[in-house]
Amino acid sequence: MPLASAVEGQWPKFQNGGLLSIDTTLPTEWSPEQNIAWTADIIGYGQSTPIVAHDQIVVTSTSGENKDQFHVQSFAIETGALNWQVDLANPSPFKNSPMVSRAAPSAVATAEGFVAFCEGGVLLAISPQGETQWKRDLVAEYGPIEARHGLSASLEADSQHVFAWVERGEDPYILAVSPTTGETIWKTEGLGATSWGSPRLVPVAGGEHLVCSASGKLVGLNPSTGERLWEFTDLSNNTSCTPTIVGEGRFLIGASDGRGETNAGAAAASNGLIEITLGEDDQFQAAFAWQAEKATSTFGSPIVAGNTAAIVNRAGVLYRLDLETGEQVSAKRTDAGGIWATPLVAGDNLYLFGYKGTTSVFSLADGKAIAENRCWPEGGDDEKTPGFGGGNVLYAAAPAGNRLLIRRGDKLFAIGAKSK
Repeated sequence: MPLASAVEGQWPKFQNGGLLSIDTTLPTEWSPEQNIAWTADIIGYGQSTPIVAHDQIVVTSTSGENKDQFHVQSFAIETGALNWQVDLANPSPFKNSPMVSRAAPSAVATAEGFVAFCEGGVLLAISPQGETQWKRDLVAEYGPIEARHGLSASLEADSQHVFAWVERGEDPYILAVSPTTGETIWKTEGLGATSWGSPRLVPVAGGEHLVCSASGKLVGLNPSTGERLWEFTDLSNNTSCTPTIVGEGRFLIGASDGRGETNAGAAAASNGLIEITLGEDDQFQAAFAWQAEKATSTFGSPIVAGNTAAIVNRAGVLYRLDLETGEQVSAKRTDAGGIWATPLVAGDNLYLFGYKGTTSVFSLADGKAIAENRCWPEGGDDEKTPGFGGGNVLYAAAPAGNRLLIRRGDKLFAIGAKSK
């Protein structure tokens, strides 16, 4: 199964394009005083995933009382030194608050460099040396961007397209542009439903589908033309998770139990394995291959963990379900607690990144906990109670060489041995 990527890189896009199991051996134990190779300050605040490609790490952030500025920074993998920084004005200033997204969309690596998206409406390409190659103001072209809690859809890409999903309150759209020139290849209507997930290229027989998940709806598009190939509506509360790839025509989807949800079974039924098939009428269709009975998600998407699907609920309970049947294998409460970053499998270990800063590491062989780790001390004057985007929140993690990157709103941590 090929990785739907526009460039060879260790982590070239959000969630590695939905393939969250890697062969790299990563550190399993660390603390604020031990096994942290370097830290780097991020200007302002941001929630996006670090992108690792072109021998560097790229992150995005925003600053100013009204998210006035948008920033793209590049750091050296070995030392954390700043390579370059690109700053630009936000065309849609909005109160900088924990209640709205703050540089949530992750960038994507391309053959030419990187493409980043400011949720305020700027789409821009940057070379590996930090030079702006092209820039588009989507607000000037297509009108204001207003969305409840802001936009958070990360960019997706293949070798010929970069896909931006603007699921705004009115006239939402999905845009495919050339990674080389930024010119529009196609533009089609969005889903018209609440979403903080990201578009995902899913392999199918003979190609790929661009899959978007919004409340009560899954849609598959032809990546070359934007044509809608199928729509699936037998689910709910699937607003935050992004599809993760299981195999050809198969992906996991997650949904939360919602605030005040009383029927946990109904919520769990929207977590499961979706299968895309081609009917006798030569039309594609999607349906659940299986649905969970108890497991629900929050912001972290379900992932493939060995021969199971790993799903973490709002309270930090890790459910593992048989990948083929959906039968529950285990359920255990973790010290990580609730997660906002999607989990990661490295070798035979499963990493759960609690949003309050604790990372739990489990063995896939026996399911036992290996370690509980933190990059910064728990508690203290700087430890606010994390709200939606407030306080010292752990937003994302990614491998960089044989190190593990932890991304906080204002800081990047590289876990592993220091360079000699």
